[in-house]
Amino acid sequence: MSNVSGVNEQHTADMARAMVDCAREPIHIPGRIQPHGFLFCVTDDGIVMQASANVALLAQKPLDEVLGKPLSEVLGGAAAPAISALASLDTEGVPLYVGSIDDPRGAAQHEARPSPLAIVVHRYQRVGFVELEPARGTTDVFSSMYPLVRTFINRLQEVQSVADLAALAAQEVQRITGYGRTLVYDFDEEGNGHVIAEALDEGYPSYMDQRFPGSDIPPQARALYVRNRIRLIADASYTPAPLVPALNPVTHAPTDLTYASLRSVSPVHVQYMKNMGTWSSMSMSIVVRGKLWGLISCHHASARVPPFEVRTACEHIAQVLSLQVEAKEDHAEAEHRLELRLRQSRLLATMANTDHFIDALANDPRELLALTNSTSAAIVFDGRIVPIGNAPDRATIEQLVAWLDTQSDDIYSTDDLAQAWGRAANPEHAGMLALSISKLFRNYVIWFRAEVVRTLKWAGDPRAKLSSLSASLSPRKSFETWTETVRGRSSPWRQAELEIAVEFRTALLGIVLGRAEELAQLALELGRANEELEGFSYTVSHDLRAPLRHIVGFADLLREMESAKLSERGKHFVERIMGAARFGGELVDDLLAFSQMGRAALRPQGVDLRALVQTLVADEQRNAGERPIDWRIGDLPQVTADPVLLHVVLWNLIENAVKFSRLHDDPNAPALIEISSRPGEGDLAGQRVVFVRDNGVGFDMRYVDKLFGVFQRLHRAEEFEGTGIGLASVRRIVERHGGKTWAEGELGKGATIFFSLPLTFTPDVNARDESATAAVARLAALSPGQPFRPVPKESSMDAGTETRTSDGANDARRE
Repeated sequence: MSNVSGVNEQHTADMARAMVDCAREPIHIPGRIQPHGFLFCVTDDGIVMQASANVALLAQKPLDEVLGKPLSEVLGGAAAPAISALASLDTEGVPLYVGSIDDPRGAAQHEARPSPLAIVVHRYQRVGFVELEPARGTTDVFSSMYPLVRTFINRLQEVQSVADLAALAAQEVQRITGYGRTLVYDFDEEGNGHVIAEALDEGYPSYMDQRFPGSDIPPQARALYVRNRIRLIADASYTPAPLVPALNPVTHAPTDLTYASLRSVSPVHVQYMKNMGTWSSMSMSIVVRGKLWGLISCHHASARVPPFEVRTACEHIAQVLSLQVEAKEDHAEAEHRLELRLRQSRLLATMANTDHFIDALANDPRELLALTNSTSAAIVFDGRIVPIGNAPDRATIEQLVAWLDTQSDDIYSTDDLAQAWGRAANPEHAGMLALSISKLFRNYVIWFRAEVVRTLKWAGDPRAKLSSLSASLSPRKSFETWTETVRGRSSPWRQAELEIAVEFRTALLGIVLGRAEELAQLALELGRANEELEGFSYTVSHDLRAPLRHIVGFADLLREMESAKLSERGKHFVERIMGAARFGGELVDDLLAFSQMGRAALRPQGVDLRALVQTLVADEQRNAGERPIDWRIGDLPQVTADPVLLHVVLWNLIENAVKFSRLHDDPNAPALIEISSRPGEGDLAGQRVVFVRDNGVGFDMRYVDKLFGVFQRLHRAEEFEGTGIGLASVRRIVERHGGKTWAEGELGKGATIFFSLPLTFTPDVNARDESATAAVARLAALSPGQPFRPVPKESSMDAGTETRTSDGANDARRE
């Protein structure tokens, strides 16, 4: 039978219901035992308080005559070692073999002598337990056990893999026990069993490489397998022997038989065995790192009671197998971890030797993908998305990181991204491992794994129910092979890969912090240098004003008093001296004002932009030149700023617009100057953008980055007057208010100068006393050459609200 599907939802729901139903069954307190042995509950001094009903056959007297009597009346001299052993036990739930005795009943006439009985004692929940089970003989059980396991122990050195270990254990257990079929299977994370080794006699169906659903072994049964690591069901048709009385006289509750090897099993499991054609079974637990890793399971087509010595040998094999599995898995995992750490070391070395750590990751995709054995990746940092390999498209990554922002952990992994994210499955990105680099900003490294199509063979349809039993507790009836094709899932992320991802995040943060500390130190040093430079500029500018004024004054006197004596050439020299001195004076005044802009405290208050602009325009109109100007004043609201400095900003921009608009091919054509504003968008959300636009000479956008520099000119000084400090002053003032400046222009067609002001006044965001923490927050050193634009996790990265736009304004700002 075959079923081809993705994750079968009905299958999953049926299994979940079966697990819940079975989990309710109290299998640890069945109130009865299997009848191939005998059980006594005794007090510390050996008085029988409770016993299985078949003890009457062993004692050859009514059970009422046994209860309340010393155990010695049934076991004779063997009772003393049992009671003594119970008294010496200081750990609950640990079975202790006391010895073997002949069956007290002896051999009846014309009947075979009953087998000897092994005595095993344990203590649990204030109750002492004495169990008698069939044994081979009365000699030391351990002397007979070693020959049974010797072959297995000697051959352990020959095998290298867990699969080979499992095959060896299956062969040896079948040889020792004589069971018709022995399986070794492990459990996956969902509790499903997978047969990895098998040994069977002719006539038994094979289950090799098949799977058993987790619902076959409910949670409470798994817990018992960890505590009591061997379980025997000698005869599926047995009639249980009840405990008498039903409630234990010591605990006044049903007796907990968790550690009793004779514990009666669930009727559901007995029916399950019969459905498989199994009338006797024995299971040994494989426990690795304290968890149930798998089972060695023996099946026989008829009733079978393996002697106590054989069962002990098999339990020993399971314990050795558990240790070997743990050792080999640990060794393989250690080698895998070492390989991943070597890859990480190479990757970090590459990153440490470059200033562009994002580009370093992208330029070495092989090591980045190999670090987690992935097929593609994406780096999301500072608003950039860098795809690696066959990564999802930008829009999908933006939606994915928006969803990752809602996750609380620094690392998130899944082998079924479609199910976890609630989106349609993409075969190329079925699994995902994501690292969040920042708690505040949307910075991630995301790895993807492609789909791994798996065909699973189940031992029967795990959804099937046995209609003859109750609807809530019914085992599967059919074990005919049932296949399932699983799609949409990647290979699972191994623990070592998750750990190396966490280490990589720590190392990455170390690089980030180191660069940030360098930036902070540099910011402090630059702050001191700027302070010294400002002080020097102020002093020099102040001290030069008087000499320059003297030069202008004496040159003017010379021209007036000695004009008659000067030649035309001399007069020209005097005029040149006066012009140069006046320009020097203007330059000194501008320098002095520029230095004071970074030193004076801001005094913000409400400023009516429209009124301020109208005042400045009126002044320009009174001093209008030959070329007429068409002034257009748009929407200009009230803002919060230092009114004096904002006056300087707008005066400089308006003067600039007038100056560069006066030359035109048609001197009668009016110059057009527009002054207006608009709300900020994208990374300028929460600010007001003001602009001054003219239709003058314009400029080449290739040189826009020079526009706001001190003494920078985009035109010849002979054509346009000015000191080259005006726009530098504009930028300094705007930045002190927490805004930005940029420009757009085209040669021969005009220019537009923009500046923004925050709606909420936040002065001096770039002042020289900026703290190291603020410098670290910008993290500019992590992406040199790129303007830092951190994207907060709570913001949207959808296309409609993208933090970067592609318009000319932002293109200019990026310069």
